[in-house]
Amino acid sequence: MTESTDVVVIGGGYAGVMAANRLTQRDDVTVTLINPRPVFVERIRLHQLVGGSHDALVDYTQVLGDGVRLVVDTVTRIDASERSVTLAAGGTVGYDYLVYAVGSGSADPRVPGAAEFGHPIAGLEEAERLRAVVDAAPATAAMTVVGAGPTGIETAAELAEEGHAVTLVCGEVLGPSLHPRGRRSVAKRLATLGVTVLEGPDARVMAVTRDDVQLTSGGRLPSTVTIWTAGFGVPDLAVRSGLSTDALGRLLTDETLTSVDDVRIVAAGDAATPSDLPFRMSCQAAGPLGAHAADTVLSRITGGQPAPVNLGFVGQCISLGRRTGVFQLAYKDDTAKSFYVGGRTGAKLKEFVCKQTIKQLKDEARKPGSHTWARNDQRRQLLRAKRGEAPVSAQKSA
Repeated sequence: MTESTDVVVIGGGYAGVMAANRLTQRDDVTVTLINPRPVFVERIRLHQLVGGSHDALVDYTQVLGDGVRLVVDTVTRIDASERSVTLAAGGTVGYDYLVYAVGSGSADPRVPGAAEFGHPIAGLEEAERLRAVVDAAPATAAMTVVGAGPTGIETAAELAEEGHAVTLVCGEVLGPSLHPRGRRSVAKRLATLGVTVLEGPDARVMAVTRDDVQLTSGGRLPSTVTIWTAGFGVPDLAVRSGLSTDALGRLLTDETLTSVDDVRIVAAGDAATPSDLPFRMSCQAAGPLGAHAADTVLSRITGGQPAPVNLGFVGQCISLGRRTGVFQLAYKDDTAKSFYVGGRTGAKLKEFVCKQTIKQLKDEARKPGSHTWARNDQRRQLLRAKRGEAPVSAQKSA
């Protein structure tokens, strides 16, 4: 009789679901996915939940393979020595291998009043609470979005399209990950929607009160609803469990995504930092990292040597309301190209990406091991440079 290998996946987001589905390739592997909610959250649609155009939820029966056991609970501690995890509801679950895919959430704003009066949007419950606040606000209420990354831009555009008066406080520059051409396109659309965009060193938030936002310039913005999208943080589960992490709390791993502390623990998604050189927190990285984490576990089960992670980026989609968007193409190292697609076509591409992301999870559930992704061999050069072994070539990947 073949002995079964028990694999526990912590976190049911893009990375966790992809990893869990891929692990079902082998009949002698039992897979348990532990997640605090009974439904899958499309985080890339949470701004739509706030704007009222989507609920951002997908039933797990649609994206999770039949061979995966779902446990709705929260892991409070990992005991690496005992190979078990403790659940908030009580009891423990043992494992032979653990996939750490806890994802990310809102970062501690560390700005006076922001935690008390600002509304984060990185999680489902946060977005649902914000939606209720937006619905209850007077039609003429001033709304301020702090943070001009994709989440901030999309939230500002969604609310402005609904007729709200919105100010977007960038801190430094609008859409820092965009090429200047793409940035100009975004700025033009926001202006058309009536969004006031504040950029530059004077456009940093120093404090948030119930009724306004205070800037470094000394000015005050009246704000009935202040939305905080500046930065992401990760759960402190790894820290509380005594595992090695980076300064943000992401699990430190080698290039195979294996924990530097324990070969039985493999990380994926936003909460992983391979070689202390993490990828951008995004669903674009989460899916491939989840797949690679599963491959690492499967390789170890069969006594093989896991391969180093190889992940390239293709671009970044930003919706600007329901009718317009920007698809910013990027080099494989995630730096922006000058080419972008905007307007209605950009919006259609954004919606295609959202749907395709769910389809990839469904496809992996139906046919485990089928998911493929873009590669970037330049990462090896970055690692060599980080170690002081050789300079990095300035040539971009095609």
